[in-house]
Amino acid sequence: MEPFAAELAEWLPPNDAVARPLVALATLGLDGYPDVRHVLLSEFDATGFFFHTDARSRKVAELAAAPRASFTIAWPELGRQLTVVGDTSEADDAELSRVYDGRSPYLQVLAHLNDASFAAQALDARLSGWATFTAAHPTGTLTPPATWTGIHLRPRRVTFWHGRPDTASQRTEYTREADGSWSLATLPG
Repeated sequence: MEPFAAELAEWLPPNDAVARPLVALATLGLDGYPDVRHVLLSEFDATGFFFHTDARSRKVAELAAAPRASFTIAWPELGRQLTVVGDTSEADDAELSRVYDGRSPYLQVLAHLNDASFAAQALDARLSGWATFTAAHPTGTLTPPATWTGIHLRPRRVTFWHGRPDTASQRTEYTREADGSWSLATLPG
């Protein structure tokens, strides 16, 4: 078990919770500039963190070119922020199917319809197309489309920011060393 696993489990909802955390995922753009967008954190386990998306997305192309990413989740009301930096790879088929099956009906349909041609349609056409598709595919009948993919982020650095209104904040930072062990540092906020 990773040395930060207990705190991570305290901060993040269990993988079977319906509501998934929204994280700001950063990749290196194909033009060399950082690129950040919000995505759902699908799952986490002892090996890392998982995101699922359309294989045709810009983030997937960026991660194929430079398989490194970071993400941040903030809980300002709790005085918490989690930042993870690591290496990425594609999730395996079992992970893809399990996560897709656990998605809400809305997100399952979105995985099928969310492409450039659908997005370019006028609102009335999108509403009509969505209604037609959902009528033809009752809840529980969809399987992942060929464009459904997952990203596995294996952490190299995990930082827990602890904010307090009554004193200085601090960061607890775990860094994976070359030998696979983890070092721990307490840093100013």
